[in-house]
Amino acid sequence: MKRTLFAATIAIMACASASSAAQAPPSMPTLLQAFFSLPGYGQVAISPDGSGVAWQETTRPGGFAHPMPESALYVQRGLNAPVRLTAGDGHTFYDESDPVWSPDGRTIAFISNAPTKKQKQLFLADADGTNVRQLTHLTGAVQVLRWSPNGRFIAALSIARPHRPSGATSVGARQVGVIGSVIDEQRLAIVDAATGTLRELTPSNAYVYEYGWAPDSRRLAYTYAYGNGDNNWWIARLAVVTTAGVTHDLFRPSFQINAPAWSPDGRSIAVIGGIMSDFGSVGGDVYLVNAATGRARDVTPGTRVSFSALHWTGRAQMLTLAHSLGSLMIVHLNTANGATSAIGYRGESIYSFDATPNGSRIALVRTSFTRPADVWAGSPAHPVQLTHGTTAPPRFLSKAVSIRWSDGAYRPQGWLIYPLGFQPHNRYPLVMIVHGGPSAESLPAYANTTIAALASHGYFVFEPNPRGSFGQGEAYTRANIKDFGYGDWRDDVTGMDAAIGTGHVDPKRLGLYGWSYGGYMAMWAETQTRRFGAIVAGAGVVDWLSYYGQNDIDQWMIPFFGASVYDDPAVYAKSSPITFILHSHTPVLILQGERDEEVPAPQAFEFYHAMKTLGVPSTLVVYADEGHGPRKPANQIDVLERTVGWFDRYLR
Repeated sequence: MKRTLFAATIAIMACASASSAAQAPPSMPTLLQAFFSLPGYGQVAISPDGSGVAWQETTRPGGFAHPMPESALYVQRGLNAPVRLTAGDGHTFYDESDPVWSPDGRTIAFISNAPTKKQKQLFLADADGTNVRQLTHLTGAVQVLRWSPNGRFIAALSIARPHRPSGATSVGARQVGVIGSVIDEQRLAIVDAATGTLRELTPSNAYVYEYGWAPDSRRLAYTYAYGNGDNNWWIARLAVVTTAGVTHDLFRPSFQINAPAWSPDGRSIAVIGGIMSDFGSVGGDVYLVNAATGRARDVTPGTRVSFSALHWTGRAQMLTLAHSLGSLMIVHLNTANGATSAIGYRGESIYSFDATPNGSRIALVRTSFTRPADVWAGSPAHPVQLTHGTTAPPRFLSKAVSIRWSDGAYRPQGWLIYPLGFQPHNRYPLVMIVHGGPSAESLPAYANTTIAALASHGYFVFEPNPRGSFGQGEAYTRANIKDFGYGDWRDDVTGMDAAIGTGHVDPKRLGLYGWSYGGYMAMWAETQTRRFGAIVAGAGVVDWLSYYGQNDIDQWMIPFFGASVYDDPAVYAKSSPITFILHSHTPVLILQGERDEEVPAPQAFEFYHAMKTLGVPSTLVVYADEGHGPRKPANQIDVLERTVGWFDRYLR
């Protein structure tokens, strides 16, 4: 592949100082157990007056002996110590989530499967976590609670009788019987907070993804699509439903939309719109949709960030989460003129966020490459740490720096992670990790076991954010449409050269790791270059043409390829590794979940068959009863051991 000239600039962000002490690298069970010992935090909620914060905390108290995470809810008011919020006995852990404060701040609603650990129900508690009472008697799945502004109702998303966990990355149901005859539809329902009476508002043949209350408490905006919910999010539209169940479509865009949020005056609905490849991986511009006419306008055209979450704080004011050059941070947005201003947190990621109605107080979960996640709360510019999951977190790397480089009209960004015990006079092997998506971003995160495993075993790790990624605005994210494997691959390679240019990387010992879209790029690299000594491809796509007919989420492909595979097979073929498979040479480890609906196992088998036929050193491992990524600890350990072992074998 012909490479473009580049000029590299390095911006060092102080994540940690280099460590010179010699340390034995941890074994993979030890490494994973270290992560298991850390609590995880999510779903923060702040009371309307800012005096109280509730959050979800997950732990694995039994380690490998009890591998499934257990969750608990906590409430902290003022300077008081946090107290457990639970529908159980206070000693047992359950699946408890979605804490939300009532508009008057006196009550917290939440979801719990106590006492049976099976069926989830809605519960209410007083603001101090006491006087817990069950509100509903549901028979199916429930998630995403929100109070109506008048405090009368609690809305929720519900699936009456799910036959499998929702989400395309979950373990897929076996494809037997009459295919397509069983479809789970997630509906929007409201529950009377006084009586527990539940009413489903949306049609039984529509799958609802997200929603938001209008200020008048009489309407809700929601995004939905007909048919299979996992497959059709990419063609979702915006609609409005009254509390009486009267629905009407409002906005049917040509792009993906997320996070509907009514303006304080009730005249418009803000949504995030853009090209997105995975539900839950959100980034784009902010659009205002007229609540009466459905007309939409982009209020942030040309903005060099990718918005991820929205919270109105005034007539034309918002606090948002936004991807920005490898960070996920809080950004203030003026919807009248599109002006933005970042509020700190560079070099960090914020994975949950809530704010008071006026935005004067916030609650959030922060993490970085060297700091585990914790809950913080306070003013947006100066929050205070509430939780201290660990006082001495294990170290797996020396430091991380942000790198920018030029590639034609673009200036991509990436993260270069230094190995544990880095010595400046040594030269180290490097593994490039290409993120999934492609609409996503490599972000600072402490709990990344792949980075920890490689860095602690003496590898530099490079995470590029090439064109097609979030973090530099919608035009940058759209820059790889109909161009998979070309412009974005050039960005990856030139970024790797910038990392090598730091002078500490051995250019003869390079590896490549990727999962999902990153797995595709690993398979693509196999056919495009011989610069790598070893490749690990997880859940990758070798043939976009056959993949189109195999996966259960084909709707995501048309916005990126411009047409279906039946209408324009050539655009799919030109980006398929199978088209260039005779150029294969590099030893490759192939990893795959048996019941992956997002990237089905036949893609891995097709790639492995080609490698064996061509005599390329290769190993294929298929993990039983796993979806798009391994969730069982034994399989997670196996992936780490095989990955590091593969690179050690060929790069040492």
